[in-house]
Amino acid sequence: MSEALHFHFNVDGENFTSAGEASVQVKKKLRQLGMPPETIRCVSIAMYEGEINMVIHAGGGNADVYVNEDEIVIVLEDHGPGIPNVELAMQEGYSTAPETIRSLGFGAGMGLPNMKRYTDDMKIDTVIGTGTTITMKVYVK
Repeated sequence: MSEALHFHFNVDGENFTSAGEASVQVKKKLRQLGMPPETIRCVSIAMYEGEINMVIHAGGGNADVYVNEDEIVIVLEDHGPGIPNVELAMQEGYSTAPETIRSLGFGAGMGLPNMKRYTDDMKIDTVIGTGTTITMKVYVK
């Protein structure tokens, strides 16, 4: 595998039931490629959290996954409102999710912290009123 494999997904911001489908597909593909279970676990959790965030806060977006021999890069891009205070948003338990979302069991304020926890590198580029791009790397262990 000299060149990166690339998988692209559209995350539907209108449908909570489909949230997480991209992470399930990536998990299957990584298993087929023989990636280590711990690497698959980290990628799946980080990607799922990102998908849920895109549905809750941004009306969906795009997820791109690049699989290399030594690392997996996940790029999540949305055209939502942006994150006004990234430092605050990174605090466990901080959430701007509306009560309707919380009543469904989402919006506990663990999305971004979990994304960081399960990746080896995470970068957040956000512009208020334009959107957010999160780039995460998981090294193949």
